[in-house]
Amino acid sequence: MTQTYQITLLPGDGIGPEIIGVTVKVLKAVGQQCDLEFKFTEGLIGGVAIDQTGNPLPQETLDICRESDAVLLAAIGGYKWDNLPRHQRPETGLLGLRAGLELFANLRPAKILPQLVDASSLKRNIVEGVDIMVVRELTGGVYFGEPKGVFSTENGQQRGVNTMAYTDAEIDRIGKVAFETAQKRNKKLCSVDKANVLEVSQLWRDRVTALSSSYPDIELSHLYVDNAAMQLVRDPKQFDIIVTGNLFGDILSDAAAMLTGSIGMLPSASMGEGKPGVFEPVHGSAPDIAGENKANPLAQVLSAAMMLRYGLDQPIAADKIEQAVFNVLDQGYRTGDIMSEGMTLLGCQEMGEVLLKSI
Repeated sequence: MTQTYQITLLPGDGIGPEIIGVTVKVLKAVGQQCDLEFKFTEGLIGGVAIDQTGNPLPQETLDICRESDAVLLAAIGGYKWDNLPRHQRPETGLLGLRAGLELFANLRPAKILPQLVDASSLKRNIVEGVDIMVVRELTGGVYFGEPKGVFSTENGQQRGVNTMAYTDAEIDRIGKVAFETAQKRNKKLCSVDKANVLEVSQLWRDRVTALSSSYPDIELSHLYVDNAAMQLVRDPKQFDIIVTGNLFGDILSDAAAMLTGSIGMLPSASMGEGKPGVFEPVHGSAPDIAGENKANPLAQVLSAAMMLRYGLDQPIAADKIEQAVFNVLDQGYRTGDIMSEGMTLLGCQEMGEVLLKSI
């Protein structure tokens, strides 16, 4: 019996429509093989939503996302909207989507594919075999804390304020996700904070430590965020799961991403409790190459695989997509961002075609 899923597509800005288009074709092909049917509905978010509605996240978009089984997001933003007021910028729409769907856990893998190990800017012996999962808290911390804003002081100066705040409940729920993810992998968890100078980080460390008593099979360690950043570059293979707050996770997950050689290869999943998840590539909208058929669609395609695995509980279909990506890389096909000598350069659409043939 065919299983049907309602998927909301948010192509967004820049290269977003190109890579979403490839991914839809891949999902349809896998669906035919695995007796799955996907019904797609598109919504506006980011710059394109601002241009058409004046709002980076129209209520209609949030409504259709809530009614779906999963959300595939491509990329948002671009130079065109950089100087808008904060509440009208594309990134505000993304934060609103995460908050509106209560997506508090972001899973960001950084895995070195053997075909691309030499694409990393670090030496082969440093990055070969790296397989890290960053678990980032997504709806709290400094991005959402109050008060925030730019205020006038008594002497007439401007003072910018953002508040880093976490409750014990917020820390406990992301910690639970991290410990349970560690149980499915190598039972090793590193919690990252700045407890030596930040009270909110001390609470973070205390709560994660308390949680560890419920997971005696997990090896827990703690690092300050500055040391963690250094260790990611010095010896990334020491890490398996990293759990951290919103701001630190934003920074460290991008650093981990570049260990792989290209941010264009990495997917991510944002999950809540009983809500549709949002699955998106780590990279941005790349407005400089939008419409030129130069984009790498593989991170978007792998995000669809994460959607199938974590959001829809369809691991066989997810395996098929991931294997197709491995196959085309084994065959020497590359987009410009991961191109190396002796490989075959393809555009975005052509990469999609070889993926479909592999499936």
